[in-house]
This record gives sequence, C-alpha cells and structure tokens, in this order.
Amino acid sequence: MAFPPRFHHFHFPPKFKKIEFETFMAHIIFLYNPIHILKSLQQFIILSHFLFLFFFSIMAFSSSARCPIDPRNGSKNSFCPAGEIHVIVGPMFAGKTTALLRRVNLESNDGRNVVMIKSSKDTRYAVDAVVTHDGTKFPCWSLPDLSSFKQRFGEDAYEKVDVIGIDEAQFFGDLYEFCCNAADLDGKTVIVAGLDGDYLRKSFGSVLDIIPLADTVTKLTARCELCNRRAFFTFRKTNETETELIGGADMYMPVCRQHYVNGQSVNESAKMVLESHKVSSDLILESALVAP
Repeated sequence: MAFPPRFHHFHFPPKFKKIEFETFMAHIIFLYNPIHILKSLQQFIILSHFLFLFFFSIMAFSSSARCPIDPRNGSKNSFCPAGEIHVIVGPMFAGKTTALLRRVNLESNDGRNVVMIKSSKDTRYAVDAVVTHDGTKFPCWSLPDLSSFKQRFGEDAYEKVDVIGIDEAQFFGDLYEFCCNAADLDGKTVIVAGLDGDYLRKSFGSVLDIIPLADTVTKLTARCELCNRRAFFTFRKTNETETELIGGADMYMPVCRQHYVNGQSVNESAKMVLESHKVSSDLILESALVAP
C-alpha cells in the first residue's frame, strides 16, 4: 500500500507493525467514505420514518379509543377531554342546593366557565335563579327539559362551558342521556343535585339511573323535624297522592326512619277513618233520600 507523501517520513515505533497501521487506515477510509455515510444517513431516515409512523399509529389508536363515535351525528370527536359526573342526593331540606352552589362557586373561582340549569316546574322562590331555602341565589336557565339546553344556550357558548350544574334533577326525564353525552362526548363536568326518593320512598325521576355513570355520589341528610335525629326521608304533610307536588315546608318535612313509619301509619289510619266517615255519610244520605 502506497502512503501519501505526508506519511513518508513517519517513523513507526519499533514494535508497531506496518500491517496494523494499514488495517487502521483502511477502517478510517471506510468509515469516512461518502458512499458509506450516505447509506448510513438513508438508513437513519428510514428508521426515523418507521418510528414516527409507529408512534403516530399508537396515538391514533388511543385517541380513537378515548373518542367514541358521537351517536348524535355519527362523527368521531377530534378531541375528547375527560368529563366528570358528580351526584348529590338526599331528602328535602338536606342542603342539596347549597352543596351544589358551593361546588359550582369553587369551580368558578378556579377560572372555569359554569352554567346552572333547573326545572321550569320549580317556581317556588324565583324563575331565573336557583335559590336555597336560606335565600342564597345563583342565576340559572329554567328549562322544561335538558335536551333543549344546547340549542337555547348556543353552540358556540356551549363549547366554552366547563361545568354544568343541574338542580331539582328529579324533574328531568332526559337526565341520563344529557349527563352521558355532556361528560362522555363533550368533556363537561356535570354536577347534579336532586331527590333520590319521593314521599313514598320510591325512586324519583332518573336521579338514581345516573349513579352508575357518576364519578362521585354524595348522600346528604337533614335533621328530623320531630326528634332532631338524622333524617333520610321526606314526609308529606298533605293528603295529595301525585308524585310531583312542588312545595316547601308547608307540605314536606324531613324525618327519621321511626317517625316516617309512624307518620305513614297515622296517615293510613286517618285515611281509613275518613273513608269510613265518608261511607257512613253516604249511607245516611242515601237512606234519607229513599225514605218516604
């Protein structure tokens, strides 16, 4: 192998073999060969492209898993932030609306856009505001159903909303569908407050239906109006039998289990007495009419 002129006067160490130096130089020339460098660069580009496609496919798969097809229009959401559903239940006078407003105010103080909805059936204190029993107010949308909220509120305004509060949720028949869509598809935080049972201790509306959807469920209690123990139930003071009978302390009171059972027994006894008196009165009237 012929060395370049600059190596002619190079003096090898005594133990340095010429063949070792030639091998070393051959490796240097091979490594810095432009053709070899281009091939290495090409391989690097191919590998980078492969890795990019690999990670992009993973991201696309995870995105499609997190963003299901919207059943309302058949399209797939391009961005699906995580939504939440929080449910607050309990008897009347348990502080459900107070807890709802406290949570909504905390979200608002954190810089999130909030909106409140209540049923248009509830006109006890105000039409355009959620009002607690102690007089605390919060402006709201009063609606007959939840499905019309987005249209009335406006699509653009709805997109900017972060938190939706729903008071008196037991009056909304479409509560389940609205909460599911708002949290799962639109990424909203939905806070629901309502009665979990009616005056007969039966499921009231769709409130219990959304518990399987909920991130958290808070069961509040009141104080029994008769003994001051924890009250889990709502007792109706009147004889009306329809489920949806809106009223306040004039019609309802929170009671413990014992006083609920006793009260229902008293109500049943009173009804029986009234019915017997009614039957007796009818018989007396009938006898008087047929008498000569």
